[in-house]
Amino acid sequence: MLKNREIILGVSGGIAAYKSVELLREMTKKGANVHVVMTQNAQQFVTPLTFQTLSGNPVLCDMFRLLEDSKIGHVTLADIADLMVIAPATANILGKIANGIADDFLTTMVMATKVPVLFAPSMNVNMWHSSFVQNNVERLKAHGYQFVDPIEGDLACGSVGKGKLADIEEIVEKIEDIFTKKDLSGQHVLITAGPTLEPIDPVRYITNRSTGKMGFALAKMARRRGAEVTLITGPHYLSLPRRDIPQIVVNDARQMHEAVKHYFEDCHIVIMAAAVADFRPQDCLTEKITKRKNGTYLLEMDRNPDILKELGEKRRNHILVGFAAETSELMENAGVKLKEKNLDLIVANDVTQAGAGFGVDTNIVKILDAQGKVRKVPILSKDEVADIILDQVVKLVKKKEKDLPWPRNW
Repeated sequence: MLKNREIILGVSGGIAAYKSVELLREMTKKGANVHVVMTQNAQQFVTPLTFQTLSGNPVLCDMFRLLEDSKIGHVTLADIADLMVIAPATANILGKIANGIADDFLTTMVMATKVPVLFAPSMNVNMWHSSFVQNNVERLKAHGYQFVDPIEGDLACGSVGKGKLADIEEIVEKIEDIFTKKDLSGQHVLITAGPTLEPIDPVRYITNRSTGKMGFALAKMARRRGAEVTLITGPHYLSLPRRDIPQIVVNDARQMHEAVKHYFEDCHIVIMAAAVADFRPQDCLTEKITKRKNGTYLLEMDRNPDILKELGEKRRNHILVGFAAETSELMENAGVKLKEKNLDLIVANDVTQAGAGFGVDTNIVKILDAQGKVRKVPILSKDEVADIILDQVVKLVKKKEKDLPWPRNW
């Protein structure tokens, strides 16, 4: 989403200014052409030369500096920009812009631009919570400015609390969100992810190799496209893709079954990307199993609820997407699952292929719809694969909107 975008990075005078260097690197790695504008106070923390070296563009600090052909700097950049990002945004810079003060290059440029402006505040916890700052934030939001709120953590002043600059990954995600078409706006998407753990005793359990990466990618991309997202996930080690995605963590298949039933009626789209265990130990012992003299132990198993099949039976106007991770007869098994479980789409992948198995950042899939059409997706990042799956979902949404009032009697 950032390739060939013209982005202005405004850096104001806070200790987090050094993190703006990392933000610049991440944006340029994604193909953006970044122009850095610094306040005088920001130059006390990081030199303009650092930003100029990494961006390949001159750093603008002087309000009265002219660019090529005697053009006025702040007007010229404001005209070519696709987005302005101010990170860190101090209490001072928020107060100036909220009250229409334009007395330096950065604040003047904000007044001159018509493109989206994103603030990533960073300051002392008491400053962030002060009524003056919060009033300025609300005023800016009312005028259409966007924010990535600070996070809680250890602050440079020695305090602990909310005021730390948001993680660079989260800021970049918000930037990509701004550039993304909101074609799932108004839709509630329920996504499952990760494995389930079926306990044997207090120490051991049965599980599978799923890490949750595909489901998390779907959650992130669906939220980016404007959907309200609920993520139900088994145990995982991943970072939550966004702070605005509710996450319900479960352990075993029966817990996932109950959680999905709870949210199913209120959602429009269900994407079951979790690798739910088909079986569980018949009994979970209260004490650890010790070694037997003969070295063997018989573990009897019961079937877990078939969540996807149950949803297929209960669905009304829902769009239902399943996954089929197979090691052989990929399309045959996926086709049977699609029909038996009354799905709109099934995403099939052969987990024996390099780059398509569990725990990797890529996937290779085939998307089969209820009419028998197959879309083959070559090896791509899981974010890209998630976007392609959601493209298919959007087509189904548009068809439903055409065929009947949407949504109806959820």
